[in-house]
Amino acid sequence: MPRYTVHVRGEWLAVPCKDAQLTVGWLGREAVRRYIKNKPDNGGFASVDDVHFLVRRCKGLGLLDNEDPLEVALEDNEFVEVVIEGDAMSPDFIPSQPEGVYLYSKYREPEKYIELDGDSLTTEDLVNLGKGRYKIKLTPTAEKKVQKSREVIDSIIKEKTVVYGITTGFGKFARTVIPINKLEELQLNLVRSHSSGVGKPLIPERCRMLLALRINVLAKGYSGISLETLKQVIEAFNASCLPYVPEKGTVGASGDLAPLSHLALGLTGEGKMWSPKSGWADAKYVLEAHGLKPIVLKPKEGLALINGTQMITSLGCEAVERASAIARQADIVAALTLEVLKGTTKAFDTDIHAVRPHPGQIEVAFRFRSLLDSDHHPSEIAESHRFCDRVQDAYTLRCCPQVHGVANDTIAFVKKLITTELNSATDNPMVFASRGETISGGNFHGEYPAKALDYLAIGVHELAAISERRIERLCNPSLSELPAFLVAEGGLNSGFMIAHCTAAALVSESKALCHPSSVDSLSTSAATEDHVSMGGWAARKALRVIEHVEQVLAIELLAACQGIEFLRPLRTTTPLEKVYDLVRSVVRPWIKDRFMAPDIEAAHRLLVWEVASPYIEKYRMEHIPESRPVSPTAFSLESLRRKSSSIPESAEL
Repeated sequence: MPRYTVHVRGEWLAVPCKDAQLTVGWLGREAVRRYIKNKPDNGGFASVDDVHFLVRRCKGLGLLDNEDPLEVALEDNEFVEVVIEGDAMSPDFIPSQPEGVYLYSKYREPEKYIELDGDSLTTEDLVNLGKGRYKIKLTPTAEKKVQKSREVIDSIIKEKTVVYGITTGFGKFARTVIPINKLEELQLNLVRSHSSGVGKPLIPERCRMLLALRINVLAKGYSGISLETLKQVIEAFNASCLPYVPEKGTVGASGDLAPLSHLALGLTGEGKMWSPKSGWADAKYVLEAHGLKPIVLKPKEGLALINGTQMITSLGCEAVERASAIARQADIVAALTLEVLKGTTKAFDTDIHAVRPHPGQIEVAFRFRSLLDSDHHPSEIAESHRFCDRVQDAYTLRCCPQVHGVANDTIAFVKKLITTELNSATDNPMVFASRGETISGGNFHGEYPAKALDYLAIGVHELAAISERRIERLCNPSLSELPAFLVAEGGLNSGFMIAHCTAAALVSESKALCHPSSVDSLSTSAATEDHVSMGGWAARKALRVIEHVEQVLAIELLAACQGIEFLRPLRTTTPLEKVYDLVRSVVRPWIKDRFMAPDIEAAHRLLVWEVASPYIEKYRMEHIPESRPVSPTAFSLESLRRKSSSIPESAEL
């Protein structure tokens, strides 16, 4: 008998259908009837006949025709949503899908796998797992380590040894010994009580990253989880069954307890869960729809699933990868601005940076030379002011290697630390199979990633701060020798006037966000957990700062390209002309004022690094013979347009 899972006003109803010839309209009415029946006030309706509704699929939100037969319109056990007329405009309306639902209709189940062993996951790997590009499987070595670890736990239970979190309570209750027949209940109670987070749920990409990272840590074999349970977790990941994990609630020690508890709760079939097939639904329905069973927690397994720094670290992975991308982008955008403002390249001379040999500074200066070196890439714009009397430029142009450079070095430092954290065991107690014992420690404390991500926000923010000052120089006619606000008929048109204000607002907001969260600590759990990292907020605000940097640089990119319009017919260097062409493939020049926000968003999605990097690497090959050569192959403009998402290049979900 076909069955459908129907979402009505925040509730999920299982509706069986004896006759597949019945219509979509019948399914909607039957779901509303059941909803009204379960409500003391009939849901505010006198009868089903008073209710007007639409029915749509949860996957993709496609509207269904009420007259279509169910056997034609829907698959067995498909998830649908009944939207009652007027509800969508109500503040109480609860949609079945997260924001950006149009992206998730494009989800395709991956065919490739990443093998996890707990020791070799990279930040790039985790971001790709978040985008849904890979499934997960364990290495044989990891499976053996997990089994050996579980044998220690089974021995503890058999011998009735008193061990924290296995045969005792938690936190302040660490001295309370739990009867053997209550040990499984203890673990489920732990997960339920600790699922106390608030705020919006993590978007699917971030929840996938969180789940994948927890699997990687469990694969190390120091957590005591059974191989059977770990494989159930992996099956849920591979089916993209993602629990409802609120973004707020962790203090970053003892680990990220609240978010990881929500993660575990969904896997036990409680709470809410999301999949591309179902949208948000009760976890038990989502698991059942994918042929999966809820996890039944064995002793120690609840603690194994929730104790660690994976929320901080998974968000930190996204932050460091996006920071790396925007730092590269910043050099190209700044080089374009320098050309438009008719700056000099003398400040990027090799000898200047050799006597202050910070790696980031040297690399940024090299990138500027590779984009602006007139011997390699003649520039008509540069030639037009070759004999001007300007000796040196403002700091925002001249000091790019020093300012952008330290941002690059900061990112490299943070990436190294986060990579170590990705492959670290962060449980308590730790299970050492080689010694046949468990040891309580403090690896769950999030101070390392918390401090690193505070540092990342501070370092990367400066890319926006200096970019905003360059936007000012582009817009100010007394500094740029260009029309005010980069538009003809100023006064009638305002041009980039308020785009610059937007950049200033973002930079100012980021200044407040750069206050380190990890300098704060509040005692919790009746003073047993008396120092915490506040790393969850460090990670979330680092992502907000990085997004602001991306947006500010998008505005500078548009402003610099608009500045070139007033220098035509002169042309800049070949790589920067390629950047200009890419921008103009999605944003046309400003002849007069128009709606600007869509243009900023379009520029925000562009990957200008991809068109410039072949020229940078060719220059490197010619100046550093041992460098690996990269051919400046022409790129398809369409392939370089980044799709909308909360994380870069995340069209593949």
